[in-house]
Amino acid sequence: MSAAKFAVRRALLYVPGSSQKMLDKTRGLTADCVAYDLEDSVTPGRKEEARSNIRRFLEQPKASGIKECAVRINAVGSGYETQDIAEVANAPNLDIIVVPKVNSRSDLQWAADFINYKRTYVGPEETSPKRVKILALIESAKALSNLSEICSTTSQLNGLIFAAEDFALDLSLTRTPSLTEFLYARSAIATACRAHNLPSTIDLVCTSYKGDVGRRAMEEECLGGKGLGFNGKQCIHPDQVVIAQRAFAPSEDEVTWAVRIVIADAKADEQGRGAWTLDDKMIDMPVVGKAKALVSKAAACRIDVDAVREKWKNQEPE
Repeated sequence: MSAAKFAVRRALLYVPGSSQKMLDKTRGLTADCVAYDLEDSVTPGRKEEARSNIRRFLEQPKASGIKECAVRINAVGSGYETQDIAEVANAPNLDIIVVPKVNSRSDLQWAADFINYKRTYVGPEETSPKRVKILALIESAKALSNLSEICSTTSQLNGLIFAAEDFALDLSLTRTPSLTEFLYARSAIATACRAHNLPSTIDLVCTSYKGDVGRRAMEEECLGGKGLGFNGKQCIHPDQVVIAQRAFAPSEDEVTWAVRIVIADAKADEQGRGAWTLDDKMIDMPVVGKAKALVSKAAACRIDVDAVREKWKNQEPE
């Protein structure tokens, strides 16, 4: 199976579009992805104001610490979605549209078609409108049952996000600290992303965010999500971003392991050796592929890979 398309979205932070103060505060953040929200955090009476705020914000120079700017629109069928897309589709710094409550192929296809219809902005270094990426929120039993068709709807789909609170409401579940009630749904979403070569699989929100209790809960949830195959997490507070980006980045030991393998493999290849050992463990092509992917991800996470390469430049295949 081919490697998944590459993207780094360790943290996706929601920011209400109705708060100009909170929009402005994001300029000081270092975050992989910030989703400026038009949905749950914005009351019906302030939707129009939020659209205008976000549009103006995304017309300003992009903050240096934010890799991707997203907008979460309202759900298809809500009555707000056409105005949401029409307002923000041509914002110069728009990278992603997050589509909530995607229950079927038709929901996602309509959103993609309407986004492409409205997107006419051509940047200074572009010859045609840039295709806006899409992240789809999975929030119901119906969506879970339709994962395969949702994932194969459009090439613009760049990942799935699990919305635990709405999913719990749909199935009449009670959220517990262990999160075992969501195990099947989370595993299914992470597996579907991998099966369809989608780069992002973003885990549920940690609702606890205050003080040491919130920090520990966030760390534990990140570790659990990573173990299920997720590579990012939704955040509702800036303090959670640092925790998520650390948790979903390769660790120091992982980077060292990967760099040693990449260096040794290059030497093994020169010697015509297809399989070899490192630390008494056999290394073959799948392991080398994983190591190369880890090195690439580490570099994208702004880890000093060159320094690790220099340290282990004399590594030999055993």
